[in-house]
Amino acid sequence: MSEAPTIASARRRLARQFQDAAIESAALDARLLVGEVTGLDLTGLLVQAERVLTAAENERLQAFAARRLGGEPVARILGVGEFWGLPFELSADTLVPRPDTETIVEAALAFLEERSLRAPRILDIGTGSGAILLALLHELPGAAGVATDISLGALRVARCNARRLGLADRAAFVACDYTSALHGPFDLIVSNPPYIPGSEIATLDREVREHDPRRALDGGADGLDAYRKIIPESVRLLQPDGALVVEIGQGQEDDVSALMRTSGLSLSDPLRTDLSGIFRAVTGRLAVH
Repeated sequence: MSEAPTIASARRRLARQFQDAAIESAALDARLLVGEVTGLDLTGLLVQAERVLTAAENERLQAFAARRLGGEPVARILGVGEFWGLPFELSADTLVPRPDTETIVEAALAFLEERSLRAPRILDIGTGSGAILLALLHELPGAAGVATDISLGALRVARCNARRLGLADRAAFVACDYTSALHGPFDLIVSNPPYIPGSEIATLDREVREHDPRRALDGGADGLDAYRKIIPESVRLLQPDGALVVEIGQGQEDDVSALMRTSGLSLSDPLRTDLSGIFRAVTGRLAVH
């Protein structure tokens, strides 16, 4: 039986395994998994680098490594993902929050700043883990919001995240299909809906296609089914001069913009790109009558 590794050697060994498996974030993933089994943050891992892992820690680390090498994202292994600098608990019912989606928060905050709205009423359609709404409430102490999801499991996770972040008193959660149970008005509506064409899901990265809930990915034949529902409903629910901000998939900016215009929303805010330069957020505003 081989000798148990030190914290430092375990990190190096794991990082090499992940690199050999073409995992882009190999070193970070290794650090996070070793940190999880030892209960140490980065400083602790450095200070205790030569400490030998216990048998239980080493066994747990090997199990985590096998899951990661099998394509499971680190956030799912740990049960927690970071979004907007905040920790969000996850489950099989929720997407892993992605940095691209922070573009929606940025666009929403820019709109609210322009309108000088310090206590807006916000709706998040298809909230999943609650990441978008709760990031906005974290930034806006005077705001209150409602989040919907068709998945009861996702709503349980979102409520838990609201409690853990100290935001439960300003967030309500409603089980319904998009907005079917709601009445307005709202100053701001945000959504990261399913937008992947159904035929393309099999081509997605393994981490996504095998571990994210399909219902949160599948946007129908052309990827636009959710927008066809959300955009007209948002017109019904928005305050005059309110805005809808949605995340879009690559190449969907023209189609989604056209759906907004057809429903009576104006695109006064420029399309926003994510860190890769891909158009990711579209903002439509309801005119003041």
